[in-house]
Amino acid sequence: MKRKIYKNLLNWKEKNSKLPYMLVGARQTGKTYILKEFCEKEFENYIYINLENMLNVAEIFEETLEPKKIIQAIEVILNTKIDIKNTIIFIDEIQTSEKAINSLKYFAEAEEEYKIVCAGSLLGVKINRFKSSFPVGKVWIDYLYPMDFEEFLIAIDEQELDNIIKDSYKKMKPMLEPLHQKALRLYNEYLCIGGMPSNILEYIRNEKDITEYQDDLSNIIITSYLADMSKYTENTEAIKNNKIYNSIPEQLGKENKKFKYSVVEKSARSREYESSLEWLVASNMILKCNNVKTPKSPLKAYMDGNFKVYLSDIGILRVLSRITINEILLNKNMLYKGVLAENYVAQILNNKYKELYYWQLGSYYEVDFVINIEGDIIPIEVKASDNITSKSLNYYMEKYKPEYAIRISTKNFGFSNNIKSIPLYAAHLL
Repeated sequence: MKRKIYKNLLNWKEKNSKLPYMLVGARQTGKTYILKEFCEKEFENYIYINLENMLNVAEIFEETLEPKKIIQAIEVILNTKIDIKNTIIFIDEIQTSEKAINSLKYFAEAEEEYKIVCAGSLLGVKINRFKSSFPVGKVWIDYLYPMDFEEFLIAIDEQELDNIIKDSYKKMKPMLEPLHQKALRLYNEYLCIGGMPSNILEYIRNEKDITEYQDDLSNIIITSYLADMSKYTENTEAIKNNKIYNSIPEQLGKENKKFKYSVVEKSARSREYESSLEWLVASNMILKCNNVKTPKSPLKAYMDGNFKVYLSDIGILRVLSRITINEILLNKNMLYKGVLAENYVAQILNNKYKELYYWQLGSYYEVDFVINIEGDIIPIEVKASDNITSKSLNYYMEKYKPEYAIRISTKNFGFSNNIKSIPLYAAHLL
């Protein structure tokens, strides 16, 4: 399936960078698939190494960090000759060996032009907790997230609809109503499926019949996430990670979505759970959205310590929340559908900005997100329906007078009262 990140990989190749390329992302987002496709299509030869199940290769890095010796040893173990100039080496599950990550510095500094790409689950956690010196500046780091709605459209052969959405966004003119309704229907189906490539492939195999879609794959992914928490952390931290992760549907379901440790466990304190929360953020399993008391640039300077937490994939949130597909398609649970819409937009903004912020004043006013666009702080309100009544956004605009505001809802494209109306299915174009 076509992924936007492929352009980044081509950019790395075209620049002929000596820096090894590291792809960071949560499990099941398609890291291995996209790197294998890139290696096969763009290079004459490639070698795939999985350090999790090729322990004899993993041991090489424990013995030496010298690139020539590493390559020689790999040649012997794999019984092959590696032509450095025309071969790319893909090291998968690299998080299992800190020495292998450390070796990337020496590959970057070597006289020979080695071509190395690597990936692994929980690489963000590994980087944050690196015991030795992480090769900062010696690795080209990129991030892969679940497929967004545009990638979903392309995967299901709706390229023309995608083009029309882009054109309507550019002109800020409404789409034809039948097309608008079709895009909304597909958005609802995306809410059910989410952006994990395996889930989208399953939907395609079922001839894009959402009524035939099952949650089995999402449950497997959730199980693998929980297994990672146990595999890569001490038992006490794994339990805390698990409790935080499973509390998120309840956290988001409250009127005040501010994250509360007491929801995780009645007697919980931040100092006891803070490292577990940061582990989940670094793993890309959850997204942290910080509150700003004053919406000014730089937003990071005005955080007040409060925050919300979202899941990294909307389909996983739906399954973890036990929301059925029919509830989504028939609009039976509009209150929680608003939560799903907000999480959906959080994913998109996180992919683009890497940091999330919102604004709240006491318990009276809250704007879902604020973003910095060329120095202007723009408020974003998210609605799951076409109800556009909002005292919070009106108050914000009157108090802070932004250049404009954005409302993401089921309404068609438009621009009035200094508010850009953007349909939910076009949020990725922000």
